[in-house]
This record gives sequence, structure tokens and C-alpha cells, in this order.
Amino acid sequence: METWPAVAWVLLFSHVADWLQSVHARDFTVQDIVFLYPSTTPYPGGFKCFTCEKAKDNYECNRWAPDVYCPRDTRYCYSQHIMDALGESLSVTKSCASLEQCLNTGCRESSPQGYKICTSCCEGNICNMAVPRNETDSIFVTTSPLNHSQRHCPHSATYLLCLVFTIWLLLT
Repeated sequence: METWPAVAWVLLFSHVADWLQSVHARDFTVQDIVFLYPSTTPYPGGFKCFTCEKAKDNYECNRWAPDVYCPRDTRYCYSQHIMDALGESLSVTKSCASLEQCLNTGCRESSPQGYKICTSCCEGNICNMAVPRNETDSIFVTTSPLNHSQRHCPHSATYLLCLVFTIWLLLT
């Protein structure tokens, strides 16, 4: 019998044994679950935004944006677009954002350099695909009311009115 197959088996088993020693047991993390089950969100209402820091243009930003869920304390997607006097892109920054970060959308001129800086915010999964270029694009788009307490007030008033009306009917 030749010795080469036996040597090959010994080498294979020693390699597998070394590999098994280097593997450390650990618990699954939220990132592991999201990686294994991409349709699963890490928390109810989880969403994603394109994210980049000072990319040269929108294509480069969206192309290399990491595919991760936004933190729980954010609710919107933010975009900032800096252009030169001719409207050419100089910088694109996109991120997940809180309400406070989205309250100052619009375009403004940067006097010394002559740059135009436009910002926008939107609500929804990867809704910040495009970049703002002018006042029409530089808006805050939301699909739900900004103040949740106002949304519930009419319902509470309706219930109270029904209760008062029912009591009035019972007493008369």
C-alpha cells in the first residue's frame, strides 16, 4: 500500500483539528440574524437608508453604501448635496437621521466658495436614493404625522362625546 494517501489523510485531519481549535463558540447577535435572514428586521419598523460620508457624487454614494439597518433612535433618511456654481457634484453625504436633524431642509449658498448646499429628508426604506439639487428637491417628506399626540386627540374627543351622549340618553 502506498504511503501518500495515508499522509494526505493525516494532513487533512491535522488541518481540520487546527481549524476546530481556532473556532470560538459565541451567541448569535442581531447582526448575525439579519445576515442570515435578510428580510428580518432587528426591531419592529426597522428600515435602511443609503449611507455615505462625503462621496464624490450620488452614484459613488449609492454604489458603496453599506446595507445595514438604521439605529432605533432614528426615523428618517437624510441627504446633503454640495454642488459648485455650475451644479456639478462636489460632495454627497447620506445617513439615518432623527427628527431634529431633518427640521432644516432646503438649499443655501455658501458665500466664500460659491457652493450650493441642499439637504433633504424622507421617511421610508432606502427612500434617499436621489440627491437634492434645488429647492423643489430639498424637502422633508414624511408619510406619518410628525406629532403623534395630535393624531390621537380627535379619537379621544370622539370617545368622550359618545360617552357623554350615552350617559345623557340613559338619564333621560
